[in-house]
Amino acid sequence: MTRNDGERAGATDEVAVKAAEIWRYPVKSMAGEKLQRSRLGPLGIEGDRVVHVEDPRGRVITARTHPRLLGHKGSVAADGAVKVDGRPWDSEPVAADVVDIGGPGAKLVRYEGAERFDVLPLLVATDGALAAFGHDYRRLRPNIVISGVEGMAEREWPGACLRIGKVLIGVQDLRMRCVMTSYDPDTLVQDKEIARGIYRRFEGKLALNCFVIEGGEIAVGDEVQLVRGRACAESAAFIE
Repeated sequence: MTRNDGERAGATDEVAVKAAEIWRYPVKSMAGEKLQRSRLGPLGIEGDRVVHVEDPRGRVITARTHPRLLGHKGSVAADGAVKVDGRPWDSEPVAADVVDIGGPGAKLVRYEGAERFDVLPLLVATDGALAAFGHDYRRLRPNIVISGVEGMAEREWPGACLRIGKVLIGVQDLRMRCVMTSYDPDTLVQDKEIARGIYRRFEGKLALNCFVIEGGEIAVGDEVQLVRGRACAESAAFIE
């Protein structure tokens, strides 16, 4: 690993550090879709969390309080239309499902402002940390999974940047995890011990809150470089 502005992201010389998976969650709190490539803009992966559920008072409903949302899947069609379980997100059958989960007056709303994200637009996880977690990593809902990273090296990344092709991503801090991690993404069965384990073993934090400094397209298999020093600091300061 070099000591200049670009370095391999905590890997040995024999292991390539790459973007292994890309995930998008078109409907907040619903299951997402795995992508081979995606364009990243100022608000992360295009089409991510552009639809959410609201109650009659306009408050956002998530799987923290309504975990059955996790049993439905959001996707984006080739024409850009958001789907829920293959159906248009604003169709009557989908509306009926949302009311069944969220109660009378619950509805899906399309909103593409920055406020749609709980923290930052992008969540990045590494294979080393996911292996240490030891459970289905979909519980953590990452946008990008990076492979070839040793152990818990990601915990040393806050303040650095990640270069993936022409895209530059700023790493702000570790993500504090919530009760959603306790739900199995397939069966929806809750195991509170998994959430407790994150607090006991990882101080409640896993994966990285990130933001986009320089947008563009990324693809599975792209090399990832960890960027430290002046190049990252100047880019992050510019975007602020």
